[in-house]
Amino acid sequence: MQTVNFIQYNDQLKQEINEGVKIQLQEFLKHFTPTQPKEYLSRQDVSKLFGVDISTVHNWCKSKRLNPLGIGSRVYFLRSEVEASLKPLNV
Repeated sequence: MQTVNFIQYNDQLKQEINEGVKIQLQEFLKHFTPTQPKEYLSRQDVSKLFGVDISTVHNWCKSKRLNPLGIGSRVYFLRSEVEASLKPLNV
């Protein structure tokens, strides 16, 4: 790898280097999308969110309105899937 030593530099060189770095960062940011962590809700959280009983949440799972995920005996729901399961009403 070659190394470049600047013995003397002026403001124009400094500005050109800054512009080059800015362009590279802008290109990087165009293609970079940070991933949001997934939020999991328990049955209790879902029932509180909609103001319904836990048995209603259970019925929604049985009727395939909600997609439950499990770890051991624990049941969780992805918040994004719960929100996506809402359907607009034609009022």
